[in-house]
Amino acid sequence: MGSMLTPMRNGERRPRPRRPVLPGRPAELGALLADLRTAKGLSLRDVEEASSKGVSNAYLSQLENGKIKRPSPNVLYDLAEVYGVSYEVLMQRAGYVMPNDEEGRPHKLAALPIDDLEPEEEEELLRYLAFLRSRAAS
Repeated sequence: MGSMLTPMRNGERRPRPRRPVLPGRPAELGALLADLRTAKGLSLRDVEEASSKGVSNAYLSQLENGKIKRPSPNVLYDLAEVYGVSYEVLMQRAGYVMPNDEEGRPHKLAALPIDDLEPEEEEELLRYLAFLRSRAAS
């Protein structure tokens, strides 16, 4: 199971610092991918296996840490499948131009029963879900 803890030299683990999301500005793709993975309770290796090795754990780590800013659409498709989120949203976050849905609205990240959530609110819900799952795992 994934962990939000970083090893220290003395063997103890401390929480990883979270990248802040500025109000009114969508989170970076890497931070979003890390939040999605954590919310699902997956490790980097779990994602590699779930994507049938289409996304290596090393590559995903570089994506999450912002070292790779624009992954290929194939990688984003694999990640959308693993995380159960909209491929179109991941494409938009990576900077690819995508059409809106049938009603002219941008695609939503999560399939939530609340229709009027702002993107920042959706991301905050994902972070909270990741937090709850990390507490339950410890």
